[in-house]
Amino acid sequence: MLRKTFRGLFALLLLVLEWTRPGLLSPLRPICDLRFLNHFIQEARDAEVAMKSCREGCDLSESVSVPKTSVNFDEWEKKDATEQAQEVQSGLWLLQQALNLLRTSMTNSDLTSHIDTTVGNLQSITNVLRSLNFQEYTPPASTVGMEGTWTVSSAAELLQVHHNFLRGKVHLLLKDAQPCKQDVS
Repeated sequence: MLRKTFRGLFALLLLVLEWTRPGLLSPLRPICDLRFLNHFIQEARDAEVAMKSCREGCDLSESVSVPKTSVNFDEWEKKDATEQAQEVQSGLWLLQQALNLLRTSMTNSDLTSHIDTTVGNLQSITNVLRSLNFQEYTPPASTVGMEGTWTVSSAAELLQVHHNFLRGKVHLLLKDAQPCKQDVS
């Protein structure tokens, strides 16, 4: 259970340590290597597959709002980086809320480690966005009427949305992040 969580956190820690030098009083360098995201996408896929095979004790206690995962590339490219980041951050926040609900309502202990890993990975992605100096996200008071969302009622649907969101909007945002483009000459 903890092994997967520590493996994901260890991978992120190695990436952070690779780009920082202890003892220097400089800001955290942006994390532009997408290998960490590919690792998280694979773990999201593993959790999705495991959840689809679950027959008992892995249900959501209620329907939850999740981000839409479809991307209209013309509209996405018209948005500036701040708008794109806000969309991704709101989606990450929605997924975090939904996964926390799943964690409390799930009784299948075999799948708990997948959910714990997934929640930890979302927090790591949020920290990566912070390293890229995107504006801090302020969650809304309510998800009712929140734009760009839809509702799911099963854990399998939730994890499918999570997997697709990482492969889609999160990947697009990180691969085109301005601090990463400045490193390329």
